[in-house]
Parts: sequence; structure tokens; C-alpha cells
Amino acid sequence: MTVSHQPTGFQSTVAFYQRYRLSYPDRLLARVAALLGLKAGDPVLDLGTGTGMLAVGFAKLGMAVTAMDPEPDMLDAAQEASWGAGVAVNFRQGSSYELVPDMGPFRLVTMGRSFHWMDRSATLELLDRIVTPDGGVALFHDAHPPVEENDWFKLLCTIQDKYGRGGASHVKEHRGGHRRYEPFLFASAFRELDGLSVVVRKPVTADEIVGRAFSMSGCSLERLGDRAQEFAAHLSTALRELSPDGTFTEVAELEAMLARRPQ
Repeated sequence: MTVSHQPTGFQSTVAFYQRYRLSYPDRLLARVAALLGLKAGDPVLDLGTGTGMLAVGFAKLGMAVTAMDPEPDMLDAAQEASWGAGVAVNFRQGSSYELVPDMGPFRLVTMGRSFHWMDRSATLELLDRIVTPDGGVALFHDAHPPVEENDWFKLLCTIQDKYGRGGASHVKEHRGGHRRYEPFLFASAFRELDGLSVVVRKPVTADEIVGRAFSMSGCSLERLGDRAQEFAAHLSTALRELSPDGTFTEVAELEAMLARRPQ
């Protein structure tokens, strides 16, 4: 790959990401590991690790995990998370553009909410060179079903768009045909696909929703600048109008798509 990594504005999101983003349920990671036939000690690369949610999760399952991210503050948070969980993770600074053919080999490469930041076709082509023949690639993300309990989520998206999220190129792409991962996977070596998901239902507060918003690059403190307080006030007021006591219910589907080579 000849394209150099471009900063994505995540430095100011680290604390919010660590505290307010949805984590991936242990049983979802266990199902991915079981489907691929992972064993303790198998090498796993978590690409775009962020605060280490997947890296720590797979390390807890006994895998030998390497966690990679271009943002040093994200790696610091991920390392703290690994220490807190009492697991060993190898950390490496870099993005998908710093992948090299002599890395690995890995039984599994995971990406949590990060694939859309990459040159997806080129990344998959290189992963074909560092993933073992019996290995795979697992793409993790989350979705909010259009149920009444998630009305707050629709409100959040509307206000985020008003304050500039809609102008982010990756968001525009998400809303088009390239939001889905399948076209890239079917065009790659990893074209045998299995979708796995876990649905969670939990309480969430207005303050937590505001924190979640600031964890996203499209409405990060860095991107909003001097409009950050205005954004937070606008969102908080709208949420209180929706639920005067400031409490809500979140229904979310945490998803993993395991992609393997046809056998």
C-alpha cells in the first residue's frame, strides 16, 4: 500500500470512547472463536484497536493478541484496559497502511468499527498474505433497530447531522452502497461469510448519550471546536423533552461478520 495514513480526529474522543461506547459481549467473541476453531495461544491481530475492546476480549479467551492503532492515546487506553483485565497484549502503533507482508501469520484479524476508515480492498488483499490458510477476518460493528425504545438514537443522529457529522466523507459513504462490507469481502479472498449477532437491552441516561456523541469522530470536541458546548446543550435539551427524567432504554445489536476463504 502506498497511501499514507491520514489522521481521523480520534485524539479528543479517547476518554469518551473508553467510557461510553458499547462494548462487545463476551459471548459474541466466544461464538466467533468457536466458529473459526480458535485455540488458546492462537495469534490474533486487532486492527484499529481503539481502546482495546476486542483485543482485551480475545486475550481473555486465551489468544496471543497484537493490538494495532495509529492513535497513541488510544493505545495508552487499550494498554490500561489490558492491565485492568489482567491479560497480556502486544501493542503496535500503526494503521492498515502500515501492515507489511512479514507480519504474523495470524489465525484471525479483527476490526471493530474501523474497516470504513481503511482502503478496504487493499487491506483485504494484504490480509490475504498474513492470515493463515485456516484463518479469517472478523468485522465487528453495532446497529440500533428501529424500535420505539430507540427514538433517542434517531434524535441523536438528527442533531449530529445538524452540527456537521453529515459533512464527514466517511458518513456520506456509509449512507450509500458502500456502507455494507459484503461487496468488498465478496471481491476478496475472504468471501465465505457468516454473520453472528447478540442483541442487548439496557438503560442509558441522557448524560451517557451526550458522552457517546463525543466519542464519535464526526462530533468530536476537535471537530466541533467552539460549538461543542452548544451541541451538548442542544442535545441535552432535546433528550429531556423526549424523556423528562433523563432516562432511556437502548436496544442494540452487536454484530460480527466472519469472513473466510472458501474451503
